Amino acid sequence: MTKKQAKFDFEVALEELEALVSSMEDGELSLEESLQAFEKGIKLTRECQTALKNAEQKVQVLLNENGDTEELNLDEVEE
Repeated sequence: MTKKQAKFDFEVALEELEALVSSMEDGELSLEESLQAFEKGIKLTRECQTALKNAEQKVQVLLNENGDTEELNLDEVEE
């Protein structure tokens, strides 16, 4: 019997990644624990990057479906 993969929750993954970084920065982990935390952090980072890329693609598809759109450079937008 195979397990169903749980739905990815970006916010939970980001919080977990922040907790891993904090525990590693505290310097109280053993070498083995640090390596495990690093490995899990890399996995979470990749999952978050994939989720962001997928969201960006969905937004682009929606914008393209609704007619003419203009690419917006967020770095140039004044706050």
